[in-house]
Amino acid sequence: MAETLKLINTINEAVIRRTAARCRERGIRIPTFAQMRDPSLVPPEVRERLAKTGLWDVDPVNLFRITWKNEPVPRGGGFNTGNWIEFPPELTRVPARIIGIVGKHFPTGAHKVGAAFGCLVPRLVSGAFDPQTQKAVWPSTGNFCRGGAFDCALLACTAVAILPEQMSRERFEWLRGIGAEVIATPGCESNVKEIYDKCWEIRRTRPDCVIFNQFEEFGNAIWHYHVTGTHIDSVFAQIARPGDRLAGFVSATGSAGTIAAGDYLRTRHPLLKVAAVEALQCPTLLLNGFGDHRIEGIGDKHVPWIHNVRNTDAVIAVDDEQCLALMRLFNEPAGREFLAKEGVAESVVSRLGDIGISCICNLVASVKLARHFEFGPRDIILTPLTDSMELYGSRLREQAEIHGPYTREVAARHFARWLDGAHTGDMRELTYPDRKALHNLKYFTWVEQQQRGADELRQLWDPDFWTETFAQVDEWDRLIEAFNREAGFAA
Repeated sequence: MAETLKLINTINEAVIRRTAARCRERGIRIPTFAQMRDPSLVPPEVRERLAKTGLWDVDPVNLFRITWKNEPVPRGGGFNTGNWIEFPPELTRVPARIIGIVGKHFPTGAHKVGAAFGCLVPRLVSGAFDPQTQKAVWPSTGNFCRGGAFDCALLACTAVAILPEQMSRERFEWLRGIGAEVIATPGCESNVKEIYDKCWEIRRTRPDCVIFNQFEEFGNAIWHYHVTGTHIDSVFAQIARPGDRLAGFVSATGSAGTIAAGDYLRTRHPLLKVAAVEALQCPTLLLNGFGDHRIEGIGDKHVPWIHNVRNTDAVIAVDDEQCLALMRLFNEPAGREFLAKEGVAESVVSRLGDIGISCICNLVASVKLARHFEFGPRDIILTPLTDSMELYGSRLREQAEIHGPYTREVAARHFARWLDGAHTGDMRELTYPDRKALHNLKYFTWVEQQQRGADELRQLWDPDFWTETFAQVDEWDRLIEAFNREAGFAA
């Protein structure tokens, strides 16, 4: 049996007392994982404050909005049972039911606030991170550094964001606006190595900085296992008809946090197919390949340390041009008019702005998975819609500048080629040796470059390692509750 990975090994009472005092002064109360899974457990006094607070407000009470179950309103919302979009056959051209869970209604407009919470808070409440003397560094190719900066602002911590210089302008402007130190590294979405190099430079030169690397931080995967995984199961229970089955879970890999929801879902639906998605222009999992691409937020050129590839059934590559073309189809007036004439309901067309570029990638991959496995109307595929087009307005403008006005004829071509014509190529159903090969590919990034041990890598192949790693949340909740009491909040 693999040795259990304990993220919290020591308790520093002196740091906890200082940090709790800061939280007491600022009115900072921290939610438990149980409350993020089930907001009915949130105290009434917190709900009263939320009723007066905007979704994006830099107010500590918004820590309790780190959940998939926020009412879809910009201010004063409470909680619901989740937000999702069912993409009908008129759009997907497959009989399987494809449902996307909407991440737009998290603070910052993306679910990465949860992944960052899972990395920072366990250290904060155990005294392993001292906000009085240390800064939290958030290396990212997309929304993770935004989530980390937002969480830091709410928790009275100092944030340092690292992201590639070619990411959208909206990201840089927002990060500076919230007060984060911003470091731009060379390259685009797939230039992760350059981000890692900057992290090593910071480790050498800035001893006050603590690196929260989402690609190796198990708190990222643990948050998604317990919060995203349970939410997806809850959505399935709400929308399933008699005889329906949860057939697939599709997630772009990125840091491999979100795909950990599949580990939870497997415990509830053993026949589930878990598919990892990447850009065709950088087919690392599909072909051990490399390259640049334009699907912001899904990482690349390596296998993340926290990706349990033993639990991955298929790899699907999606053309970035496909995503950008569908972005215009879903958001340009001529595109929406075309979809309406194809029979796509207005209730669906009007919500297509709720899905960002990587979400379109997940939708396309869901269609490919459904066609590959010949899923029918009793089969349901769930996929995360991690953010929305509100974060990519500049990308839409860029495409218009490059390709010109969007017409009905262009919309018809995009629909025919990229949805009706979505094919099952550029994907692979994984055998046991395939999965082991992907696991072994971690060696070249993590052991040779990032100073992990070969024995640690072997540990990650043991299923018991993951079961025991995911089981730490109850202990973390006890630490959060104790910390809140120290900060002056009753249980």
